[in-house]
Amino acid sequence: MDNSREVREFLTSRRAKITPEQAGMPSGPRRRVPGLRRSEVAALADLSVEYYAKLERGSLAGASPAVLEAVARALQLDDAERAHLLHLAQAADGSDTLARPRRRTTRQWTAHPGLQWMLDAITGGPAFVRNGRMDLLAANQLARAFYTEVYDTPANQGNLARYQFLDPAARRFYPDWDQAADITVAILRTEAGRDPHDKDLHDLVGELSTRSDDFRTRWGAHNVRHHGTGTKRFHHAAVGDLTLAYEGMHMAAAPGLTLTVYTAQPGSPDEQGLRLLATWAATREAAA
Repeated sequence: MDNSREVREFLTSRRAKITPEQAGMPSGPRRRVPGLRRSEVAALADLSVEYYAKLERGSLAGASPAVLEAVARALQLDDAERAHLLHLAQAADGSDTLARPRRRTTRQWTAHPGLQWMLDAITGGPAFVRNGRMDLLAANQLARAFYTEVYDTPANQGNLARYQFLDPAARRFYPDWDQAADITVAILRTEAGRDPHDKDLHDLVGELSTRSDDFRTRWGAHNVRHHGTGTKRFHHAAVGDLTLAYEGMHMAAAPGLTLTVYTAQPGSPDEQGLRLLATWAATREAAA
C-alpha cells in the first residue's frame, strides 16, 4: 500500500474528528474544514505548522518517538490509533523490516496437532484461529457449525470479511450488521498498518472495495481497533438468536494470528443454544 497516502488520509481523518471544543480551543466563526485546522494541531503538538504539514502530507520518515507521541496526543488518538501511527512511521522509514510478519497464507499455514487438540478440547463454545485478513485457519467442531455459512459457500473462501460484505446471508447472521461491518473493516485496517506488504491483504481489500459500496465507504474512514473482548449478537439458521461473549488472544507462537473463543452466560438461553448447536453439529458431521 502507498504509505504516504495512508499517512495523509489517516492523519487528515483523525484531525477532522476533533472539534475545537474537544481540544479546548475556541471554535470561532467561518471555519472551512471539519474538525481542527492544521495550524491548531501543530500548536497542540508544539510543532511548527510547516513541519506538521509535512507530516500530514505523508512524510513520517525520520519522525522521532517524541514527535509521534505529540501528534498522537494532539489528535487524541486511542491505543489502537497510536499503534497504527507507529506502524505507519516504521513502514515509512523501513524500520519495520525485522518486525514484519513472515508471509502467511491459508494455503501455507496449518495448525500443528497440539493446537488442533486444544481447539477440540474446547467443547462449550466456538473456538477458532484467524489471521489479520479474517481467514478462518483452524476451528473446533462448534466453530465449524457456528460459521457453517462461511465454510459451506465456496465464494466466501473461508474468509469472514468476504462473508460479511459479499454474502447476503451475513445480514441475517449479524443482527447488528453495521456494527459488525465496522469491526471487520477496522481489523483489516489495523492489519494493513501492521503488515503493509501483505499482497493477499491488498488483493482482498481491492476485491471488497470493487464489489461492496459498504466496504469501500468504511475503508475510507481509516478506523482501526484492538479487537480483544466484548459481546456480540448472532442469529444462527439452525438454533436462532445467540448473545455471546468473546475473548481474542494473540498467539505468541504464531505472530499475526488470533485465537478467539465465544462463550455464553452459564444457565442462560444462550448456553442452551450452544448445546443445541453442538448436537446439531455432531449430527451433521455424522451424516457427512
